[in-house]
Amino acid sequence: MGLGFKEILIIALIIIVLFGAKKIPELMRGVGSGIKEFKDAVKDEDKKKDTDSAEQTPKP
Repeated sequence: MGLGFKEILIIALIIIVLFGAKKIPELMRGVGSGIKEFKDAVKDEDKKKDTDSAEQTPKP
């Protein structure tokens, strides 16, 4: 059910035809920066949860 070499090659060729060889690096940079921003947001949310839970713990 996974993608084989032939399928990946066909997808790559379609992307090259649609966007052109010069646009692909720009697209990949955009995808990479989007993934980085997403990871940073997840880390920030985790830190926020940790500090919120630490503040809510009752102190004896």
